Amino acid sequence: MTETSDPQSPGPAQSSAMTDESLSEQQRVGQETPPVLPDLPNVPGTHSSAQQMVEMRERGPIGHPSPELSEKHLSVGRFVARGLRGLLETIAPAIIIALVINLFLAQATRVYGQSMEPNLHSDQRLVIEKLSYSHWLRLRSPQRGDVVVVRVEGSSDLLIKRVVGLPGDQVEIRDGQVLVNHEPLTEPYVTQPTYGSYGPLDVPPLHLFVMGDNRNFSNDSRTFGPVLMKDVVGRAWLSYWPPDQWGLVQ
Repeated sequence: MTETSDPQSPGPAQSSAMTDESLSEQQRVGQETPPVLPDLPNVPGTHSSAQQMVEMRERGPIGHPSPELSEKHLSVGRFVARGLRGLLETIAPAIIIALVINLFLAQATRVYGQSMEPNLHSDQRLVIEKLSYSHWLRLRSPQRGDVVVVRVEGSSDLLIKRVVGLPGDQVEIRDGQVLVNHEPLTEPYVTQPTYGSYGPLDVPPLHLFVMGDNRNFSNDSRTFGPVLMKDVVGRAWLSYWPPDQWGLVQ
């Protein structure tokens, strides 16, 4: 009996060959082909190709910074943010305190002109305190002889003058003297007579009659009339500049 082989069944040699081909294909599929970097020319004075390849790997793919660079950027951002926060925490309270002081307690002002000479001079710097005449504290009312800073209707400038007449007083200028309620006003701060004639005028309630010490060169209540007490910014308290004129305002 003759043994015949199946033509569709592979023989041992053929089966072995197929097995080897299958294994080779699996090995080829399983292997990763290493990336091939371009061979950069080694120009004198520059990094070598190997160094450039290392730098390219450190930088990472184009458009994507390496993790090390990202961490550095984050660190710088955090440092800047902490600095800004600290600066804000320091400056903001200082600004608020300055605003509160300026609005309610005191403010600096500058003397313009010669209307208060010889006691105050142009460009002299003063501190104006606001507590004394404050409407909500009412520590004291303006007194004759006080040097005050006032707002005048129709003018954007603050004026510094001296209180001469209080609410209810009658003010008159006659024979070189200021008369208040028919009596000559004692004014040690004035060095010359008050020329001209004025009044008599009755100071209305809640008003003040103010004049400059340099009576013949002063724009004051003789021109714009008595001022409302609510338009008094404060009392001139301290002269701080120039240094030789440092002291309380008299």
